[in-house]
Amino acid sequence: MPSEHDQHNINVIKGLIMDATRRANSGHPGGAMSSADFAYILFKEYLKFDPQDPDWPDRDRFVLSAGHESMLLYSLLRLVGYLNDDDLQSFRQYKSRTPGHPEHDLTPGVEATTGPLGQGFAMAGGLATAEQFLRGTWGEEITDHYTYVLASDGDIQEPVCLGSAALFGQWGLGRLIVYYDSNAIQLAGPTARCDCADKRRLFESLCWQVIEIDGHDHEQIRTALDQARAETTRPTLIIGHTTIAKGSASLEGSADTHGAPFSEEEIAQTKVKLGLSSELFAIPQETEDAFRDRFPLLRQTADDWRLRLQQRQQNDPAFAQAWERQHRPVLPAEITWPEFETGSKVATRKAFGKCLESLIEQLPHLVGGSADLDPSNQTATWREKVGIFGNQNPAGRNLCFGVREFPMGAVVNGLALHGGVVPFGATFLVFSDYERNALRMSALQKLPALHIFTHDSFHVGEDGPTHQPVEHVSSLRLIPNLLVFRPADANESRACMELALQQKDRPSALLFTRQGVPVLPAAQTPELQEGVGRGAYIVQEAQDGAPDMIFMATGSEVHLALEAAQQVDPGRIRVVSMPCLELFEEQPLEYQEQILPASVTRRVAIEAGRTDMWYKYTGRYGLVIGLDHFGDSAPAGDLVEAYGFTPEAVAKSVRRHFAS
Repeated sequence: MPSEHDQHNINVIKGLIMDATRRANSGHPGGAMSSADFAYILFKEYLKFDPQDPDWPDRDRFVLSAGHESMLLYSLLRLVGYLNDDDLQSFRQYKSRTPGHPEHDLTPGVEATTGPLGQGFAMAGGLATAEQFLRGTWGEEITDHYTYVLASDGDIQEPVCLGSAALFGQWGLGRLIVYYDSNAIQLAGPTARCDCADKRRLFESLCWQVIEIDGHDHEQIRTALDQARAETTRPTLIIGHTTIAKGSASLEGSADTHGAPFSEEEIAQTKVKLGLSSELFAIPQETEDAFRDRFPLLRQTADDWRLRLQQRQQNDPAFAQAWERQHRPVLPAEITWPEFETGSKVATRKAFGKCLESLIEQLPHLVGGSADLDPSNQTATWREKVGIFGNQNPAGRNLCFGVREFPMGAVVNGLALHGGVVPFGATFLVFSDYERNALRMSALQKLPALHIFTHDSFHVGEDGPTHQPVEHVSSLRLIPNLLVFRPADANESRACMELALQQKDRPSALLFTRQGVPVLPAAQTPELQEGVGRGAYIVQEAQDGAPDMIFMATGSEVHLALEAAQQVDPGRIRVVSMPCLELFEEQPLEYQEQILPASVTRRVAIEAGRTDMWYKYTGRYGLVIGLDHFGDSAPAGDLVEAYGFTPEAVAKSVRRHFAS
């Protein structure tokens, strides 16, 4: 089709962008208009997808990292047929399929929920990592697609972007292609006010192929895409130099167009300039037909793939079983877990390490790694046995993240978004702050990812307050849809791991101790699993019958609660382990009453962290023993004494509190 026809179709998209943001009285038209040339050509001529099935497994992935340009993506998805006119007209409205920033579980064709800048870029690398791993595992006849990204100046400025870019260059993600719409404008004004970086030299130093083009020149766009697809050992950054609000009547190059709709007068004048109808949300039939002229080939490509998959499943039962298993949560009966000796002392991080090692053969699609804390996070043996992932070893399952917690969290999210793998990332709990927004995005996107955190309390010891988490457990519990597991011992750790692997639509944060804790007398495995699965259960009942006091605790403080109860009055005290408050809150009120009967008002909660959240369970007059201050640099044993986390100190506090 002649270029002028393509340009008219691009102008139609710009009209949709202007109309939708104006009707919503909210949105970001400028960047969407400057990126429209590239996005249109990518979708119309290059992107592999099934027009009838947005979830076709071997589709190319497109991630709009510049999530504020959402109306550009929605306009393209309307031309694809995944969205309709009503969707465009309800942009940014309550419960519409076209929210202000793309949401992958809400809108067909959206691969990742983006908005917080830089994370779409990082998640896209996770998608490309999954593709490279699965291609190395199954071959190109089953996995053979690209991951494309549209990024903005703001994306590139975010440290999570550059941190993850270093990983993707190191890993040689040759099928990751990022288009950087460099319009030199951001919300506050010209990028030159805050950024002097030479992006070409910067990304080349990170082992990327870099191509610079005029982002409005269609032939340069096509040539750049061809060069990017031909490069197999390096990711590619295409720097498209563009003009924000390209095509507007009087606002080209204006920062005012970044985050505010055009006036009605500006839209009318721009439509005249672009040769568009004054009709709102107009899509000429010839534009839709031209955009879809490749659809018969796309449908045939998808159908051919399905036939290949079916034939391989029929001819290779092992593959068929593995394929089915890779596309659903883990079933409890599929895993044999390690055993732990009652009475021994095992750090729950070491219990995690043993569980991880047991999964090497049993869960061959488990992939992940540590943020440069392999020995501390107990992932060193895992790394040595499964191999290090990279272009030269695409079937390697250990991801060497380096000291990059935030990129790690976002990459894990991308792996989960792709599907076919079970991803995990590990670091110290105190550094969960660094990746917090990735954890939030994990929960928001309903991703069954595993986020591992060790060294979960002041027992870190000599490393001091910078490394001793205080508020972090409570902080994680504030994130909706995130399961926070803090197991009491090795057996609970195993049970929590099993539950995390069973999740379909929510991530898990698993918090493990540095120090050894006693392996409690194990209940029968089904009973333990049921108790942990309900978030809280009785680990020791009052010896004299119905209790008149309840001790509740998590993690390493459960054994402390048990010992303190013996000193106070074992005949009258029930001890409850609460490894996951979120699961406990989901239980029927009958079960909650069974564990924490309202008639027992004398309650004590013990956790080595902030106390605030526990008053929900103890009541206003209950006792919460925790830590509401920063730690100190000293041996852990000294801190236990200083902070009152001994059985004697707890017993004394309980007697004093309830003396009246």
